[in-house]
Amino acid sequence: MTAPVAEGIPSMRTKQIHSKIYLELQHRITSGGLKPGDLLPSEAELCEEFDASRGPVRQAIASLRAEGLISSGRGRRSVVLGTSKADSFMSILSNFAWMKEHDLNPTSKILWMARRPAPAHVAAALGMKPDDPIIFISRVLFAESRPLILERQYFPLEVGMHVLAMEPGTDDIHEELIREGINFDSCRRSIEFVQADEEMARLLELEVGTTLIGSRLEAASPSGTPVEYAEYLYPATHLSYTITVVNGESTPLYTSVLPETKLQWSYDESGF
Repeated sequence: MTAPVAEGIPSMRTKQIHSKIYLELQHRITSGGLKPGDLLPSEAELCEEFDASRGPVRQAIASLRAEGLISSGRGRRSVVLGTSKADSFMSILSNFAWMKEHDLNPTSKILWMARRPAPAHVAAALGMKPDDPIIFISRVLFAESRPLILERQYFPLEVGMHVLAMEPGTDDIHEELIREGINFDSCRRSIEFVQADEEMARLLELEVGTTLIGSRLEAASPSGTPVEYAEYLYPATHLSYTITVVNGESTPLYTSVLPETKLQWSYDESGF
């Protein structure tokens, strides 16, 4: 006897159809098949094309709208707004994954890796006490053999021990951690601007005083337990950010005014 599907919970088939419609329409938009200003097919046309009910069609449209690819419609057919594909979760979590997605042929060079006491601001981010032991790795990421990103990553011992056990030459740390069973469920990235000091400029082969983008990462497991804190620095001239917001839709972007006091960036005997 087949168990009934609970009311209000979409079936697996509905989720699969929604994903199929969403991915196909996303591809048409990001590949240029549907250009900015073009009308999206109507719900009826999409239902017929994909042999689907209105439920998964509307879910797919809502996903495209939340991504900023189409307009709200508001009783009319939605209009294509842009062709920029939103970054994936992995590309937000991992600089190395982001570089691979953008075909930058990334490589890495480790500057320092060790077990060490947690600095106060790192301990706060990881939910532990200052000087509690953590695993720390500092490295440079290269794009086409050119230094692009400085990384400092801090892991709780139970996560970081996997990092220490990785084979020499392992570039994609997050991919290996996921393979070891570490579940990265959410991450938060903040962005600031920093002036390169002598050490930053030396490692990135830039002039002292060059404007850098400083990004902080806090990642957590499904239970909300912190599994990583990281700090990244990269030249502001090498990156651009695009965000499209549709009226009536929420956005994860949050902006704030920074205090005048200098924010903490990690330094110790290893340099950056």
